Amino acid sequence: MQENRNDKLVLKELRQITKNPGCWKENIDEVAEKLDNGYSIEVKAKALWLLGEMGLKNPVEIEEHVEDIAGFLEDENPKLRERSANAIGRIGRANKNLIMPYFDELMEMRHDEFENVRHAFVWACENIAINAPELFFEKLDIFCEMISDSGQKVRIEAPEMFRVIGKRSPEHVKPYLEELECLAENDEDPTVRIHCAGAIRITKKALKERKNL
Repeated sequence: MQENRNDKLVLKELRQITKNPGCWKENIDEVAEKLDNGYSIEVKAKALWLLGEMGLKNPVEIEEHVEDIAGFLEDENPKLRERSANAIGRIGRANKNLIMPYFDELMEMRHDEFENVRHAFVWACENIAINAPELFFEKLDIFCEMISDSGQKVRIEAPEMFRVIGKRSPEHVKPYLEELECLAENDEDPTVRIHCAGAIRITKKALKERKNL
């Protein structure tokens, strides 16, 4: 019973920090301490999520904690794997160099048995690709295959990777346009169709703009 009360207090503290981004920089170490084994899965999950957001805004200060955050990519608990991937994505968006030692581990998460983890993997890759699209130029087949994933959330998210890359490096998405167009017209899921259509539109616009330069 005491553990539950302590959890509530710690989670309340983390929520208060979350609401006040102005204090994030000086509280990174305190939040990172919540990844210790003495804390519950719920507390660790909340801390991982918050550290990702903190790292997006304060990549210099988060650097010393990235190894601990990435350590949860292979945790036995799927919620912690999911939140670790989320955090790595946000930190990698701010500075790809901070997450490169763990990039191969992140890419393996596409095979995770849990849908939420595979969804977090796609979302993390999108975040990283915003400022480092080159990391995924040779990996787009993975995301094309994931549009046929067994999990609906994964299928809905996967086309967004082509939107992100298509906006920045449309020539790399161009070879996938025909398949995306087929999905945009025929996929059984309306959101998958919408997201495929969005990726096509963004890519074609970027290709046109480059041609007119």
